Amino acid sequence: MERVVIVGAGLAGMRAAQAARKAGFAGRLTLIGAEPHAPYDRPTLSKAFLADAGPLDTPLLTGADRIADDLDAEVLLGAGASGLDTQERVVSVDGRETPYDALLIATGAQARTLPGTAGLAGVHTLRTVDDARAVRAHLDAGARTVVVGAGFIGAEVASAARRRGLDVTILESLPTPLTRSVGATAGAALAALHSRHGAALRCGVMVAGLEGEGRVRGVRLMDGSLVRADLVVVGIGATPDITWLAESGLRLDGGVVCDATLATGAPGVYAAGDVARWAHPQFGVSMRLEHWTNASEQGAHAMRNALDPRAATPFAHVPFFWSDWYEDRIQFVGVPDGEPSVVAGGWDEPAFVALYRTGDRLVGALALNRRGDIMKYRALIARGASWADGLALAASRVRPA
Repeated sequence: MERVVIVGAGLAGMRAAQAARKAGFAGRLTLIGAEPHAPYDRPTLSKAFLADAGPLDTPLLTGADRIADDLDAEVLLGAGASGLDTQERVVSVDGRETPYDALLIATGAQARTLPGTAGLAGVHTLRTVDDARAVRAHLDAGARTVVVGAGFIGAEVASAARRRGLDVTILESLPTPLTRSVGATAGAALAALHSRHGAALRCGVMVAGLEGEGRVRGVRLMDGSLVRADLVVVGIGATPDITWLAESGLRLDGGVVCDATLATGAPGVYAAGDVARWAHPQFGVSMRLEHWTNASEQGAHAMRNALDPRAATPFAHVPFFWSDWYEDRIQFVGVPDGEPSVVAGGWDEPAFVALYRTGDRLVGALALNRRGDIMKYRALIARGASWADGLALAASRVRPA
């Protein structure tokens, strides 16, 4: 194998490049990125980056500015891939064809937008560092803020606005936020954090459109009411970046479909990170995750498998993510199967742990302000622990919050 190409210069792509060299690959290594920036850390964009005293520098991943030298890699930034020919084994980028023996697709996802908002100043998504700079500039100016979508990104933006003492309204179409992520009961418990910190949360409302001439002045709802705004941040999810693969012959279904080893079925082609939908060997479901830990671990794993397909192993990652709202830390591991049971604290208390089960098996855990607990539950889930094992761990961790 002489040529390895990685399409996507985010966390998964960088971890893959590092894994290639660590595994002993000595051939030509090419990293392709659509953004002009070297690989940077996305989670901080909706957290510390929006703080009024936080640094404005791009939060590069450690070593990201030295990839070309440290990894002896060809780094092509500022132009995304436009096509893939799996028969000829070439990736098209800005009119140039880059050949490969092994290819990793790590193009991530793109934020969904509201129709009809293009060119309207003051309306932003939050996916890239340029998005974050624009949102922060509005917050610095004291913008009256409306967040469309009460998911984790929207909640973090609302938290940043409230920390500055700004008025913020969160609009959510579902009756209860985060139902798909943590279940209705837990979603309601987490949503209560907004009112405790002075943010207005309106659930079960639909956006009809935005109003303003050249610059947004408000959000019009389906009931005819208008929510005034100087800044609108749209946090309604993301879609995997797969349009450039439309003619590739790869199976595309809400992401690049992979087997348990992250192989796509095309010779030498693997996928990792937000763009990959793979068959999880432990949970028995097809899964696509937009989590930092998944991208980091999956990028390296996919590259090792791509370099030595005969020794490829399944990717059995136990999902883990965290989110900071106001002064609170939310952590989740596993999968949110069914409605959880509180095993420490209570839903209306400032700290709790809730567990999820499938039959007699522990499959998930949600923690609010119990930072020392969550990785212990992740370890249990990774080894297929029973529900009784989860309860035993909870009993051993009983302590003041």
